[in-house]
Amino acid sequence: MSIQIPRGTQDILPGQSELWQFIESQARDLCRRYQYKEIRTPIFEHTEVFLRGVGDTTDIVQKEMYSFQDRGGRDITLRPEGTAPVVRSFIENKMFGWATQPVKLFYFGPMFRYERPQAGRFRQFVQFGVEAIGSADPAIDAEVLALAMGMYKGMGLKSLKLVINSLGDKESRTMHREALINHFKPRIGEFCSDCQSRLEKNPLRILDCKKDRDHELMASAPSILEYLNEDSKAYFTKVQEYLKALEIEFEVDPTLVRGLDYYNHTAFEIMSTSEGFGAITTLCGGGRYNGLMEELGGPVTPGIGFAMSIERLIAALDAEQVRPVWDDSIDCYVVSLGESAKDYSVKLVYELRRRGFSAEKDYNDRKAKAQFKAADRLNARYVAVLGDDELAKEVINVKNMETGEQIEVGLDQFIEKFMELQR
Repeated sequence: MSIQIPRGTQDILPGQSELWQFIESQARDLCRRYQYKEIRTPIFEHTEVFLRGVGDTTDIVQKEMYSFQDRGGRDITLRPEGTAPVVRSFIENKMFGWATQPVKLFYFGPMFRYERPQAGRFRQFVQFGVEAIGSADPAIDAEVLALAMGMYKGMGLKSLKLVINSLGDKESRTMHREALINHFKPRIGEFCSDCQSRLEKNPLRILDCKKDRDHELMASAPSILEYLNEDSKAYFTKVQEYLKALEIEFEVDPTLVRGLDYYNHTAFEIMSTSEGFGAITTLCGGGRYNGLMEELGGPVTPGIGFAMSIERLIAALDAEQVRPVWDDSIDCYVVSLGESAKDYSVKLVYELRRRGFSAEKDYNDRKAKAQFKAADRLNARYVAVLGDDELAKEVINVKNMETGEQIEVGLDQFIEKFMELQR
């Protein structure tokens, strides 16, 4: 029996991993400009974090979590999303007492959901996310949205659509909840079992159902925007004003509810409108989660954030045929000809690396022509050629691969001369 990778996972090989590294570096630079600091939480948490944080009526909790008991009998879950662990850490480490508020955080890492694998959707996937915790200012909502859009545009994507909605405050949601129950209850038997169980627990989640999305009652369901109180309306209006001031295009979609229970006020998704991207167009989702902090045992603290799948970002790049460019060259490839030169090249490459240069040499006793081909494949900026004859004369030939210019340098001066060439 051959051992194969588990279904819904992937190997990211050399040649692919460089793109992932580039994306991560772009995200880190963007967060630096917006002053978001990195947080790293455990890959697994106590299951209660997600039961209370994500919500027990969500598909994630009911169907998708990888949960188990450890040897101590504790209920453990591989994290299916990043917000609840960040909020747990915020509370546990008393970040609400930090001098700088709001606390602005970002994370990178694998998440785990037992879903049906399909294009751009895996059971282990990587998310980049940000959380701004400690401010109820609609300006921070606009900042988070600007950061998310900036990430995609910075990668070169153009076929994008930002969709926003307001889920209102607690009072608005309570009124909307009653209206939804009254709307769906007379014909709830026509809906799937999930929707039937959600009717009393969380009727808003019915609007997010994939099975019954074409049912006629979906189109005529009461909109949350009709039930926003004055405070919620004013908040949502202010968010839109900020987005317009930032010249960020958006659409208001009253049916957008998001899939997690902790959202309120601003909710949003960024979608790809590129042809051929696939049926699932969502690239990124997020929103405000005032109340999540208290749900996990912390003080009353507002927050907003988003998470984006790196796999879906890469799929969008492919759909738009965007090829990010980064420098994958090395500084020097040392070609060695002859046994003595081969032995000496080991030290030479080490010295280059020790001085901060990227360097490589041949380890397979290949001929000179093959070594030069290897240097080309690695995009070497310089090739240093050392043969036994040169070694006897204590010199080495250094070739600039872009200009073709070649100079002879004394071995004892090689490192200093190479540093000069790089400058």
